[in-house]
Amino acid sequence: MSATKKKAQKRQYSNLVNNPVLEDYSLRYAPKSFRKWSPWMVFLTGIGGNVAMASYALGGSLTVSFGVINTVWATLCLAVLVFITGTPIAMEIAKNNIDMDLLTRGAGFGYLGSTLTSLIYASFTFIYFALEGAIMGQAITDFFHIPLWLSYLIAALVIIPLVLFGMTALSKFQAWTQPIWLILIVTAIVGVISQDKTAMSSWTHFTGSNHTGSFSPVLFATATGVLLSLLPQIGEQADFLRFMPDKTEKTKKVWMLAVICAGPGWVILAGIQQIIGSFLSANTAVALGLQKATIPAAMFENAFSMVFGSPLTSLTIATFLVLLSQMKINATNAYSGSLSWSNFFSRTLHFHPGRVIWLIFQVIVGLLIMEVGIIDALNTVLGFYSNVAVAWIGAVFADIIINKRILKIGPTYIEFKRAHLYNFNPVGFGSMIIASVLSLATYFGVFGAGLKPYSAFISLLLAIVLTPVIAILTRGKYYIARDSSAYFSNNNVKQHHEIKCVSCGNHYETHDLAFCPLHEGAICSMCCSLESTCHDMCKTQDQEDKSIEKKQIS
Repeated sequence: MSATKKKAQKRQYSNLVNNPVLEDYSLRYAPKSFRKWSPWMVFLTGIGGNVAMASYALGGSLTVSFGVINTVWATLCLAVLVFITGTPIAMEIAKNNIDMDLLTRGAGFGYLGSTLTSLIYASFTFIYFALEGAIMGQAITDFFHIPLWLSYLIAALVIIPLVLFGMTALSKFQAWTQPIWLILIVTAIVGVISQDKTAMSSWTHFTGSNHTGSFSPVLFATATGVLLSLLPQIGEQADFLRFMPDKTEKTKKVWMLAVICAGPGWVILAGIQQIIGSFLSANTAVALGLQKATIPAAMFENAFSMVFGSPLTSLTIATFLVLLSQMKINATNAYSGSLSWSNFFSRTLHFHPGRVIWLIFQVIVGLLIMEVGIIDALNTVLGFYSNVAVAWIGAVFADIIINKRILKIGPTYIEFKRAHLYNFNPVGFGSMIIASVLSLATYFGVFGAGLKPYSAFISLLLAIVLTPVIAILTRGKYYIARDSSAYFSNNNVKQHHEIKCVSCGNHYETHDLAFCPLHEGAICSMCCSLESTCHDMCKTQDQEDKSIEKKQIS
């Protein structure tokens, strides 16, 4: 036995990490024993967070900037692209019971290559956490007349208790509050239409600040570029989809319908909300002016004033709706952010104090962004971000559909364990980098002003084309570095059978384990990720070390 192996230390985790209710398998495959929810409960939890006031703000902001026609077409374009790219991703997530980061590792990025996408995804969650929190803070200030900085602080801190207990608490919160939210939204829309006979006409004839009343390819592309920043939302849906129960012949149809509805189906609800935001924005602009037309609280206060008449009643109900909506969506943003930060730092620092710690970190970062004033630069921030985000999603989509299913390059399964992966796979990682760089150059006008509005489309197209090209050139060499399945097959260990991790001593299903020559036994994926002394010796071991894999599980 080598000197390196003698130094192998057993690992101990804090109570924050060992508690599955708090931790929610943030760095792991979700085992069958934990996936106790029905397909429809997972659907309700996953879709429950998609009630964001940011959707109304986006619809209103785009309408004011680009007109109603271009906003509606941009919304429809987003829906089509989300269903095309999101459906196969959602299916793989639900089938393999892994999150977006683990999927990305095995879908052409490699173990360390996906750390960049974890950072991109974490950025997505705290940008939207800050955006939703800012909307919530504005509503608190308008109602209670307290300083905006204090409202932002309240909006951030109130989310922590909702997310602390992970999927267990979120599933109940989202399911119980959904009917209340729906009743209030319907009341607002029906109230405006029934009380103001010119409401539809005011909307369809609204031209915004640029006085745009017709379709413009440039304005449509610019508006769509902003909306494409929402493409990584499938990652937040994945954080719930990974808890889907196993698909059986009896539940096959229900399972698939629930996955589609909770996966790419989020865009249907978001799209409807963006159209409603466009509608309310146009009518709010007529009643209160353009300055108020993009603020969700003002939109709904104006709508409820037509229903209830009383200014105080309208303000109270509008504030309640905004607070409820923002708590629902920011619970999802904070939960997903805590998972992505856990994944990122576990690989870069080999350190995992627990998902709860990263939840607090996520809230602090989001609060700082709120105080900076992100909502005032909404279109600019999202337009820039979308160039990188869509390259990531496009590369993962292309690897799943084109490489794995059509070209048959790489494994048909999703491998996520460090012990079996190369650190970097140029297939997905390389295509994302190239697509991002070229699209950002386009966004900043390097290739001329004419192409600038189409930068996000260029990013998506390049990622989808380059992914199979690089896979063909590398012949799929960098997908799998090693396979230790013989260790488990030699011991007749079945898929959902649990065995002890040789490092931490806890029991995990075999799908979450790999053979470790450093510890000379089965190691769980998280202990493997956090191990800093092995220097990936399992991927360069000699024949003598390989023979250890044939040993019996003690």
